[in-house]
Amino acid sequence: MEKRTFIGMIEAGEPLLKEALDAMRAYHAAEAAGRSPEEVERLRLLAESLFQVVSDYQLRAVGKVRGKVFPPLH
Repeated sequence: MEKRTFIGMIEAGEPLLKEALDAMRAYHAAEAAGRSPEEVERLRLLAESLFQVVSDYQLRAVGKVRGKVFPPLH
């Protein structure tokens, strides 16, 4: 496994990770501020889905570096 390629692939996912963290912060802020249950739930679902995407990306990135071939996502 070439370290440079692996690190590059992980770093490519950093903007998505930042977006997921920002969504989680927004969810917690809305919850603390007593926003409507609908708004809090919407933000929770957004944060959860973004973290799932980050996780999926990282798993695929590691698998690709290790030579695994994945089917297209779409």
